[in-house]
Amino acid sequence: MPLSVRRGLMLVLSSPSGAGKTTLARRLLETEKHLELSVSVTTRPRRSAEVDGRDYKFIDQLTFESMITGEQLLESAEVFGNSYGTPAAPVEKSLADGRDVLFDIDWQGARQLKRSSGVDVVGVFILPPSLEELERRLKTRAQDSDAVVAKRMAAAVTEMSHLDEYDYVLVNQDLEESLAKLQTILWAERMRRERHPGLGKFIETLTPKG
Repeated sequence: MPLSVRRGLMLVLSSPSGAGKTTLARRLLETEKHLELSVSVTTRPRRSAEVDGRDYKFIDQLTFESMITGEQLLESAEVFGNSYGTPAAPVEKSLADGRDVLFDIDWQGARQLKRSSGVDVVGVFILPPSLEELERRLKTRAQDSDAVVAKRMAAAVTEMSHLDEYDYVLVNQDLEESLAKLQTILWAERMRRERHPGLGKFIETLTPKG
């Protein structure tokens, strides 16, 4: 087995709402051809710009609970009254085929993935440059009411208290700079020894015989 054959990794991005993880995730997907997005299932209503099956798979609560009972989810969480989860089968197939999978999930889901998948998981927590900037971004995107923005701001402190559970932390002040740093993390993690099951046999080809 050549060194180039490797097991894929799970790149997990988490942040408070409005810190920019979704924008960074989309930009990273545009630049990395061996990276694909894990499409979560969710019970929350679809937003006008979202496409079912691309951004999320939108399902009802009964279907979601059935997937949990059937152990079809790698992780699941409730966020602002809505349920989210990651289907297991497509992720495992991608990893086995050497493709990396990007996750845009919160700290609850990241913790579950870390417990179940261990070395496959690389966690990156994205911080805003300040709380003032976070609030400005939430208001600028105009997707939520003032009451929901206030709720998200209150939740941000709790979410940020979990950053010590992640492998890396990025302060997203400049999008291009943050994207470059994220790419560096991904490239370095791809070269970790344990992601290359063919390393032993490759070394044998470099070892003199007799």
